[in-house]
Amino acid sequence: MGRGKLRIFLGAAPGVGKTYAMLSEAHRRVERGTDCVVAFVEHHERPRTEVMLHGLEQIQRRELEYRDTVFTEMDVDAILERKPAVALVDELAHTNVPGSRNAKRWQDIEELLEAGIHVISTVNVQHLESLGDIVESITGIRQKETVPDEVVRRADQIELVDMSPHSLRRRMAHGNIYKSEKVDAALSNYFRPGNLTALRELALLWVADRVDEYLQEYRSEHKVSKIWGSRERIVVGLTGGSEGRTLIRRAARLAEKGAGGEVLAVYIARSDGLASGSPKELAVQRTLVEDLGGTFHHVLGEDIPSALLEFARGVNATQIVLGSSRRKAWQYIFGPGVGATVARDSGPDLDVHIVTHDEVAKGRGLPVARAARLGRSRLIWGWLVGSVGPALLTLLLLQVGAVLGLANDMLLFLVLTVAAALLGGLLPALASAVVGSLLLNWFFTPPIGRLTIADPKNILALVIFLLVAVSVASVVDLAARRTHQAARLRAESEILSFLGGSVLRGETTLDALLERVRETFAMDAVALLERESETAPWTCSGSVGDASPLSRPEDADVDMPVGDHLALALSGRVLPAEDRRVLAAFAAQAAVVLDRQRLQSQAEHARKLAEGNRIRTALLAAVSHDLRTPLASIKASVTSLRSDDVEWSDEDQAELLAGIEEGADSLDHLVGNLLDMSRVQTGTVTPLIREIDLDEVVPMALGGVSENSVVLDIPETLPMVAVDPGLLERTVANIVENAVKYSPDGETVLVSASTLGDRVEIRVADRGPGVPDDAKDRIFEPFQRYGDAPRGAGVGLGLAVARGFAEAIGATLTAEDTPGGGMTMVLTVPTATGHQPTQPDLPAAVTS
Repeated sequence: MGRGKLRIFLGAAPGVGKTYAMLSEAHRRVERGTDCVVAFVEHHERPRTEVMLHGLEQIQRRELEYRDTVFTEMDVDAILERKPAVALVDELAHTNVPGSRNAKRWQDIEELLEAGIHVISTVNVQHLESLGDIVESITGIRQKETVPDEVVRRADQIELVDMSPHSLRRRMAHGNIYKSEKVDAALSNYFRPGNLTALRELALLWVADRVDEYLQEYRSEHKVSKIWGSRERIVVGLTGGSEGRTLIRRAARLAEKGAGGEVLAVYIARSDGLASGSPKELAVQRTLVEDLGGTFHHVLGEDIPSALLEFARGVNATQIVLGSSRRKAWQYIFGPGVGATVARDSGPDLDVHIVTHDEVAKGRGLPVARAARLGRSRLIWGWLVGSVGPALLTLLLLQVGAVLGLANDMLLFLVLTVAAALLGGLLPALASAVVGSLLLNWFFTPPIGRLTIADPKNILALVIFLLVAVSVASVVDLAARRTHQAARLRAESEILSFLGGSVLRGETTLDALLERVRETFAMDAVALLERESETAPWTCSGSVGDASPLSRPEDADVDMPVGDHLALALSGRVLPAEDRRVLAAFAAQAAVVLDRQRLQSQAEHARKLAEGNRIRTALLAAVSHDLRTPLASIKASVTSLRSDDVEWSDEDQAELLAGIEEGADSLDHLVGNLLDMSRVQTGTVTPLIREIDLDEVVPMALGGVSENSVVLDIPETLPMVAVDPGLLERTVANIVENAVKYSPDGETVLVSASTLGDRVEIRVADRGPGVPDDAKDRIFEPFQRYGDAPRGAGVGLGLAVARGFAEAIGATLTAEDTPGGGMTMVLTVPTATGHQPTQPDLPAAVTS
């Protein structure tokens, strides 16, 4: 039995009609006689969706009990036993209730597929695991239920259920998705037009990528080498010259004429590094193509036409845009040129556009090999050994006489040639070979004192000597240059590795990066200049070095543009061409760091605005509810006391006055917390630190709770602490009041203290419902209350004020689980320096 097939209806947001489309497909299949059942479909009380379930066989769900609540899940065993041809399974990313057969619903579907059952399912784009971060940045909501992308990509068919944001919001407003009481909140939050537009584009792009994968798989399986123009992909061949900008703009105009056109700019460099394009110009062109919505690619290739065609066919391109040749007429004797070769070999499925430009027929410089940079001293020594060395060796050999023989004399001269190559490179070695051969001929080859050679064997020996000397010099020089290039490439790779690591870690500041540039290239000053437009003046975004900051790129010794409005300027010396490649990487990284710093600043500013807005909203809620409640009680009691229609007894009057007093205390407590929170938020809390014993402060903090509700365990042997007594008292009071509020009736709160190194821990333990781990940090935020307080009222400021005061006095406040149930607040305060614990005779614990 073969594996079943999976069909998925993908939507951009809830309510676009995925489930409706799935049920419509089921009705069509039933009408054709297909055995189709509803394994699990959630209609969410939407009338039109619920109607679509009529006429379809539904498998009874399995009931599971979890935390005293009964849930229903898909019954996989019942479906396998029924074994239909097609099963409808809604909500692919759903997490099953603990105790189910599998943890996730997509795992249930895998079992059905393995059993040979075809499955039709639904999922929203926000539930795809790889898009979680993007969706959270768009909507501000993190999706907890996700499905691995690979599960969806393995589907045999994916169908996008699309709906415009305007239509979806209209459906929402008509009550076709949520109940009327939830519509306003949904439209103003998740279902905002911007959110829906972004999610829709995300879904379209994801499906488009999947379509491309299908196309590539089909072409690979069927060995299709021809290009299929499913959409216009235009490859732009760049040479590093200024004409590249014209070619990129021309390709962008071609792409705009077709729906979904794509521009891919490619620069092909030789692996030997010769004839490389201008790094400055390539950086500008990279920015240009990315601004126009295309992509930039840098590839290596020995044969440029073949590499260009191979790249174009690899990306399934439909057109290639090249510039007219810059060769002069006489240079065509070396070959037809890149454009003509590409046009000849492109074939009928790939169009080639030759675009004219201002650089046509102006010539192209021939590639020049770059010699190794050996330094002035090594070059001097190389020339001395190559020119003076043979003369000195000749004088030495003349003193010795003809004892060694011509062959040994040649070997000695060959040693000088090798030494000259090692010290000064190829040219000194060639000079040594030529001078050495002439001296050997004049002084050591018969007839002596003449440049003629009598013995033909000596002629052959001198020729062989010259050839060997030149060959050895060439090999040694090549090895020296390769060693220099390897060392340079290693240094470049280390620098680029540093840049790449700093990008991933996000740890490099702009000043640190500019300082690294200054040190790497031994410059006096480095500045990052920026302007808003091509006519606006330059401004300095950051600079390092001893010299005065540069104001324009034109004033610098070296400038590296990053786009049209950003440039890295260096002063101190002119850099060689080979250094500009690494400098371009530094410049691009500087732009990234500058953007990241600004984004972080904007995010921090937005966070503060959002926090302020949230606090204002919560404050309004507090004023409208938590402050009005005690005011209403006071107003009612005062009105009753002033009423002349009722004769109040003494007991009634006392009760009403007690209500007024209780309401006033509640107001005083709420206003006090609001003022304290305002002080914490504005940073105006100024602690007065002094040494004090805990038993002088902690008991005073229990005045706001009822008697017999707290057990106090503060040993007298504890060292003194260095704190602000008033702030510590308020901190402990807020913690204890919160613990008492959430403790069950009859359960006491334990307040204990102990030493821990150079600090003292105050632990406030309750037996309340506790707080999950993921909420332990949120309870310290302003206006946050976990669950419903069983007694009393408040605006959720107590713990926020407590943590703010704790941090102000150098203490820390954290939450832990109480063994056996409940929550323990741990307040860690610093001890007074040099204070030794005392040994009092008083009891160590007091019950309050």
